[in-house]
Amino acid sequence: MEKLTGLKKIRTAVFISGTGTNLKNLIKFSKLKKSPISINLIISNTNKAKGLKYADQFGIKKKIFNFLKNNDVEKNILAFLINHKISFICLAGFMKILSKNFIKKFNGKIINIHPSLLPKYKGLNTHKRAIKNLDKFTGCTVHYVTAKLDSGKIIMQIKIKIAAKDNTTSLTKKVLKKEHELYPAAIMKIFN
Repeated sequence: MEKLTGLKKIRTAVFISGTGTNLKNLIKFSKLKKSPISINLIISNTNKAKGLKYADQFGIKKKIFNFLKNNDVEKNILAFLINHKISFICLAGFMKILSKNFIKKFNGKIINIHPSLLPKYKGLNTHKRAIKNLDKFTGCTVHYVTAKLDSGKIIMQIKIKIAAKDNTTSLTKKVLKKEHELYPAAIMKIFN
């Protein structure tokens, strides 16, 4: 990754599908002087994403792309990103899989946060699977996005102990709290 030159921050888009807690956290992080990124776009695959409210709250441009009705959706997203001079993408609870072609165009510049200690529990329902398997630990991972689901090079992880009393709700909360620490730390690691 390119080093930061002067005070120029890297123009970043965050892709979301849900509540946007990681998005909000990344926005707050981007406002810090030490942060290497500025969040210039919020992209969602659904207008039901609660996280879209942060676009209005923080004055960030948002755009919704309908993956169901549009075969050229990725082409349109790419054009939109290029048009807004975006050079880095953070996926934060984005529930669509990007094509190999899209990922190649943004080669090495897309990262994701995943609620498990990858390579364990790729995909969905990670906490439920960890509890079911009586795992002692779980955690979260920030990794580069590749064409294979949750398989890109790991940037950073945080490990969390699973308590005997934990259920999927309590574990989700515990892991999410750690995700909010991990995502900014991983971004710092990439650009420093």
